[in-house]
Amino acid sequence: MFDFVNQKKTIVQVVLFIALLPFLFWGLESYQGMGGAGEVASVDGEEISRQEYEQALRNQQENLRNMLGDNYDASLLDNPQMRTAALENLIQQKLLRHEAGRVGLAVLNSRLTAEIQNISLFHEDDKFSYERYRELLQRQGMSPAMFEARMASDLMRQQLLEGITASTIASKTAAKRIAALSETKYEINRVAISPEQYINQAEPDEAAVQTYYDSHRQDFTLPERVRVEYVVLSLDELTEQEQVSDDEIRKYFDEHQDEFGQAEERRASHILLTVPAEATEEQKASIRAKAEQILEQVKQDPEKFSELARELSEDPGSAKMDGDLGFFARGLMVKAFEDAVFAMQPDEIRGPVETPFGFHIIRLTAIKNADVASFDEVKEGIRQTLQRQKMAERFGEMSEDFSNIVYEQSDTLQPVAQMFNLPIQQSDWINRNSKEPSVIANERMLQAIFSDSAVRDHFNTEAIEVKPDIFVSARVLEHRPASAQSVGLVKDQIVEILKKQLAAEAAEEEGKQKLARLQAGESDETLEWGEPVEISYIQKKGGDEEVLHALFQTDVAKLPAYTGIRTGKGDFDLIRINQVKIPSTDEEESSQQTLLVNQLQQVRGQEELNAYLAGLRQRAEVKIKPVEESD
Repeated sequence: MFDFVNQKKTIVQVVLFIALLPFLFWGLESYQGMGGAGEVASVDGEEISRQEYEQALRNQQENLRNMLGDNYDASLLDNPQMRTAALENLIQQKLLRHEAGRVGLAVLNSRLTAEIQNISLFHEDDKFSYERYRELLQRQGMSPAMFEARMASDLMRQQLLEGITASTIASKTAAKRIAALSETKYEINRVAISPEQYINQAEPDEAAVQTYYDSHRQDFTLPERVRVEYVVLSLDELTEQEQVSDDEIRKYFDEHQDEFGQAEERRASHILLTVPAEATEEQKASIRAKAEQILEQVKQDPEKFSELARELSEDPGSAKMDGDLGFFARGLMVKAFEDAVFAMQPDEIRGPVETPFGFHIIRLTAIKNADVASFDEVKEGIRQTLQRQKMAERFGEMSEDFSNIVYEQSDTLQPVAQMFNLPIQQSDWINRNSKEPSVIANERMLQAIFSDSAVRDHFNTEAIEVKPDIFVSARVLEHRPASAQSVGLVKDQIVEILKKQLAAEAAEEEGKQKLARLQAGESDETLEWGEPVEISYIQKKGGDEEVLHALFQTDVAKLPAYTGIRTGKGDFDLIRINQVKIPSTDEEESSQQTLLVNQLQQVRGQEELNAYLAGLRQRAEVKIKPVEESD
């Protein structure tokens, strides 16, 4: 039960960690009305059930929640693109599993065992614990057989993917050329010709203003807007108002001592004699007798415990560590084993202790006493816990009442505000893309606010959960439809845009003229070149890419050489190349070349994989059931 391996496989760890996250298993609540039985798609006749689809959606949700933390917004997943991506990923998994089976891939039991024992979620004190493994799976409603089948399927798919991506070969010659190009260093001076000096000279005429307006009319259209009033029912805000007495806090502290510090931990070693599941009573008695003999040996000479553990223990994980199991608290071992350990005195040897794994000879080697915080240290934290517990017990009913009132008295928010003692807040003008206020800037909330009943009839919106345990209802006060601004209203804005364009064009024209003269060998005393700088691809900074692109295309056979670019800011930069340092082309590969070979191989591997997956999809019979049919 304590067997473990030391090697780690990152990709398997990630897959299995995701698989064991809460909320990812069967019994998920329906997503956007897709409840009931049936499938949402099929791949070569194998169905993808709604259950699998909902699991994939929740998988996305939990991963996003973990990545974004406090910035998580459930509405990010409430769109067709994310739902389609989840379904496409399931289809791809089915395709890969079918193909892995078709080409005869298999997973050896030894590898499957090693991979499972390598998962840190199943470890106690850096060792694999079969008891923890079984307990975690049981909590999620899975048997070891179910989990192992899922794991084997993942490993088969991974073998197939690795076979495709690892088979690609990148050209070392190409990598060498790219490395040489990226390591080439240019010493340059720059001088910028700014359009600012031409702004006052740029005077767009009426025709140009009208032409720009006609071709950019959508840029001068005011979007549909509303002003709303709204009320917010928030569990956190209501929690702060909840009253908790000092007696309640003291009672909680006395009854939950294990929450306020380090629980007692004990360190033990054991010698395990396993009992096969199919063993007869006679065989079991024989194993017990052997365990009793070992117990007598170690009691007579306790110093031999480590030696006998290495020699006789049938727990390979702890046997090679003299039987040591490390420190553990209550709740981490099987009950019979744990009860024995926590009833022992230091250096005591006890046994045989029978568990589902066999007979144990146990030695207690150390005790870490419990360390509990004082009442004053945790009083405020307990108060907040009890406040939230009390409010959470009622919040479900309160949110239902909130929803009913805003629906039943749909032309005003006053009743719901009075019932829950909530302020009625008002927004400024908002449109369908507004980001403030945050409780309104929710996709479902904005859809409800701009619905016909809200805009035309000024009815309350339904109560919408914009974030976990935050419900909002709004009512439109004023509405302004989308409207195009006349050219007269936006003329000044257009003139400023056109003046900047004309000034940038004038700066570019002057720059190109100066560049042509420099390239012809003429000098220009009016140019004030900046300090020389060294630039290369591997040392580039922000904005250097466009300069490097120009340098790579410039003939540097004769120096100084000149080139020029129009920057993103509208300047025209003249560039003088003073020196070019080309790296040596030794046969021995540089670290940069080795890195580039690996990167090129990864790129080609991904291209091969994409083409392979596209081919699988084309050959397979994939049917996607429309959402409306699956309701």
